[in-house]
Amino acid sequence: MADLPLGPQSPVSELRAALQSGTLSAESLTQRTLENIEGTDEDVGAWIRTSGEPALAAAVEVDARRSRGESLGPLAGIPVGVKDMICTRGVETTAASKMLAGFVPPYDATVVSRLRAAGAIPIGKLNQDEFAMGSSNENSAFGVVRNPWDTDRVPGGSSGGSAAAIAAGQVPLTLGTDTGGSIRQPASFCGVVGFKPTYGRVSRYGVVAFASSLDQVGPLAANVADAAELLEVLSGHDPLDSTSIPEAPLQLTTEVERPITGMRVGVPEEYFGEGLDPEVESIVRSAIAGLESQGAELVPVALPHTSYAVATYYVIATAEASSNLSRYDGVRYTHRTDRVEDLRSLYERSRAEGFGAEVKRRIILGTYALSSGYYDAYYLKAQRVRTLITRDFQRAFETCDVLAAPVAPTTAFALGARTADPLQMYLQDILTIPASLAGLPCGSVPCGLDSSGLPVGMQLIAPALEEATLVRASAAVERHCGFANRRPGGGDS
Repeated sequence: MADLPLGPQSPVSELRAALQSGTLSAESLTQRTLENIEGTDEDVGAWIRTSGEPALAAAVEVDARRSRGESLGPLAGIPVGVKDMICTRGVETTAASKMLAGFVPPYDATVVSRLRAAGAIPIGKLNQDEFAMGSSNENSAFGVVRNPWDTDRVPGGSSGGSAAAIAAGQVPLTLGTDTGGSIRQPASFCGVVGFKPTYGRVSRYGVVAFASSLDQVGPLAANVADAAELLEVLSGHDPLDSTSIPEAPLQLTTEVERPITGMRVGVPEEYFGEGLDPEVESIVRSAIAGLESQGAELVPVALPHTSYAVATYYVIATAEASSNLSRYDGVRYTHRTDRVEDLRSLYERSRAEGFGAEVKRRIILGTYALSSGYYDAYYLKAQRVRTLITRDFQRAFETCDVLAAPVAPTTAFALGARTADPLQMYLQDILTIPASLAGLPCGSVPCGLDSSGLPVGMQLIAPALEEATLVRASAAVERHCGFANRRPGGGDS
């Protein structure tokens, strides 16, 4: 690795060793992280707000506890960025929307509570597509996020800020959310690691809802080991979340070094069809061959209902969004119009002023799908197709242990290139949506650069509750491709 001083761009293992030895303090690391964000983010736009004073206070407390010889959590003193969908006590949380401007949660989301329990330092709120609705991070009320590999290109969405902050070396770890690919696609575009866990593995309590049957919180990091460790911290049953799986926290870090000899890797040909950029296909297939060279067995599999996934998702997700976002009406803590004539005008104008164009579009689509006379034709039919897609995966996993495929049809595209064509934007998620509909653990691991110097990610999909297999396969991709901790410009951490 490059001979750079330890800082926010460094792997967690190195930061932890320095913190434990006393050669680095949590306070100084936090201060340097804040200064790094301030000095670099004008070109990236990854952050909506930082939490300087509370973060520094938390860091000072970690240092004091360490000096007293107290037992500390595995991430003690490590700064972590939090996507703006996730409630953080005392810090404005807006989901990148005017609708929630000024909302300061009086409580932490469970995932933030677990960060604090592990000693991590929540350092600020990361930019995103408004209410997590988007694939480019161009839908934020706080401005676009730019890809650190090429600032004229998108970072992906909706967790674009979370991925860009890692790629830019601004912070060691971030939290994102993934509904239809919102961790994996930005991770691929920005050349970082991102994991979406099994639905229910990580608590959704305190996470602003988009589509409740799909939303999941997951980690982003510069390498597989760091992402796996953060996922360990986040995982475990939460009685505050009715969809939380009654499983113990994950143990993943030992999987990083395990060989994959004998692992059966399924290759779904439906993911290598029309619309896939030839360079992306070549790079991903080369990485798959790298798994075979490490002792894995490649197995062709079929996922025949893949072509229906996008339509299915955009019925189910928009329907759930329509229901979830109906609470934002200007009456309580959300944006309230100044032009009130009666109750109806309060609702209409508050929502018209508070929501952005893409959110309005999805609310309208979802409301239509749930309306009288159309529920059976659209929403109910979509749920039936969702079952067929889930069964496709179940059959595939009878013959393999993990699936390997591209994350997105292309590398990062230019800012503004697809904003006028919502359908083309929606099709960016064509390869990530199926695993989301099935609730499966999956992730993106960088596996190369295209001829323009832009990162390409490999998507790995494991059976439900098999995050250990996902991490083991991801680490094998990382070993073969040698992309861990790589930064724009050819440097590493």
